[in-house]
Amino acid sequence: MKGLTGNVAIVTGGGQGIGRALVLRLAEEGCKVAIFDLSTAAGDETAALAGDATVKTWQVDVSDFAGVEAAVEAVEADLGPVWVLVNNAGWDKPQPFLATDPAFWDKVISINLTGNLNTHFAVAGRMAKRGGGRIINIASDAAKVGTSNEAVYSACKGGLISFTKSIARELARKNVLANCVCPGPTNTPMMASVVGEGPDAEKWKDAMVRGIPLKRMGEPEDYAGIVALLASDDGAYITGQAISVSGGMNMI
Repeated sequence: MKGLTGNVAIVTGGGQGIGRALVLRLAEEGCKVAIFDLSTAAGDETAALAGDATVKTWQVDVSDFAGVEAAVEAVEADLGPVWVLVNNAGWDKPQPFLATDPAFWDKVISINLTGNLNTHFAVAGRMAKRGGGRIINIASDAAKVGTSNEAVYSACKGGLISFTKSIARELARKNVLANCVCPGPTNTPMMASVVGEGPDAEKWKDAMVRGIPLKRMGEPEDYAGIVALLASDDGAYITGQAISVSGGMNMI
C-alpha cells in the first residue's frame, strides 16, 4: 500500500486474534505499531512475530479515559505522531438479553463503545491539529442485522458505526478519515472461548458456514488487507463507510 512506511499506528486489542493480524500487516507495510492491550504478554508475543519491525506494547484498558490519554502521549513521545488508529479491542459473552443484568451491560458498553470514544478523543484531536490521519474502527455485521444473544454488543457496534459516520463528517476538512470494517463470524480466541470444543461446537460452526456463500468462517488475516488499504494513501477518498468483510454472509 502507498504511504504507510514510517507512519505510526495504534492498534487496540492487538495481542491476539484479529488485532494481531492487523498489527502484523501494518508492520509489514512499514508502520511503527503501538499495541494497546490489557495483556502485555500477548502484545509482546505479537511484537516478536513482527521480527525486526518496530512494534511495542502498552498495557491499556481502553475503558479508562485517563489511561488512554497517558498511553497516547507516551506513544507519540516514543514513536512519533500517530497517523493511524485502529480500534479493535472488544468483548462479549453471548446470552439472551433477558438473562443479562446491568453489570453485564456496563461491561460490554465500556469496552465496545465507551472505549472507542476514549481513544477517538485522545487521538483524533491530535490528528486534526496536524491536518491528517486515518481511523479504522472494527465494528461487526451484528451492527447491521442484529445477532441473537448479542443484543447489547450489537447495539454498541451499531452505535460505533453511527459515531464513525458523524466523526467522518466533522473531521473531513482536517483530512482525518474514519471508516468501519465489519467482520462476520471469525475463528479467534474469543470465538473459541464462547463456542467451546466438541460435537456441539462443530455443529454450531457448520450451521454458521452453511449461511456463508464462501463456505468458510473468517480468519483474522482476512481483515488485514482492507485495514491497510483504509490506512494508506490508496484509501484517501474513502470516509464514513461501514465495509462488511464476511464472505458474503450479509450483502448490505
